Amino acid sequence: MAADPSMPTAGDPPGPAISLHLLGGFQLLHGDAPVVVPRGLQRVIALIGLRPGATRSHLAGLLWPDATEDRALSSLRTALWRLRQDPCCPLTTAGDTVRLDPAVRVDVDALVGTAARVRDGGDPCAAAALAAGRHDLLPGWYDDWVLTERERLRQLRLHMLEELAGQHLAAGRHGEALEAALEAMSAEPLRETPHRLVVRIHLAEGNAFEAVHAFYVYRDLLLRELRLEPSAAMTALLDDTLAPIRDATRDAPGGPARPTNTRDASASPRHPAVRDTPAGPARSPATRVGPRTR
Repeated sequence: MAADPSMPTAGDPPGPAISLHLLGGFQLLHGDAPVVVPRGLQRVIALIGLRPGATRSHLAGLLWPDATEDRALSSLRTALWRLRQDPCCPLTTAGDTVRLDPAVRVDVDALVGTAARVRDGGDPCAAAALAAGRHDLLPGWYDDWVLTERERLRQLRLHMLEELAGQHLAAGRHGEALEAALEAMSAEPLRETPHRLVVRIHLAEGNAFEAVHAFYVYRDLLLRELRLEPSAAMTALLDDTLAPIRDATRDAPGGPARPTNTRDASASPRHPAVRDTPAGPARSPATRVGPRTR
């Protein structure tokens, strides 16, 4: 079989690296130069990059869900033939499966690899872990397979950041723990887990004011956006911290009866040390707050 002229042979210097970026938008780079790819072929490349080793039938069904199987397979064959004509879009096939050449770097793989290292207790580069997956997968694309992968990667990143914050907290690295927790909070402001981590970190540092303030900021946000209260697990974090506040309120002349738990205390007047946050107009309980698109 004759050598493919688009691929380097033994003794040839390696050509420019090829990288596929799917987070924040589709971009195929040959070295530093962007490769112009028609939108229809972008969908094919993106799906092969996200589902390496998928069968032709599976790819065709996802890319052309409304077409018959024969028509979808025919469209896929045409698309793959067009891609093989471009040395910047190297594909490999094994039997009925199709994947990108292993030399192609995919940014999604970097996010998945970083999350795996954090999950296994590794020590990835802090800056890389915080930045990994900061942008949504293929924003503006609404294919069913894109929506599924986008949510999978969003959840993967949130859990990675929370796991990283927990590991730093357990090791006493409070600054790094807070940075990871705040990054997760920025990605999904209504998610309770990162707010709970922030409260725990402040308490571990001995910053009771910061812990109480963080609790009330989240409580007000949750009431304003969803008309919900923080969970019992979060309110329990501040039981000991808020006990003196409850006692002072109870013992004050004409003060209300002592609340039985932190949830009741959160409904009582705020401690003077806690800064107020704007209440803002309440939304309807039916308002759906979904993931932020960047």
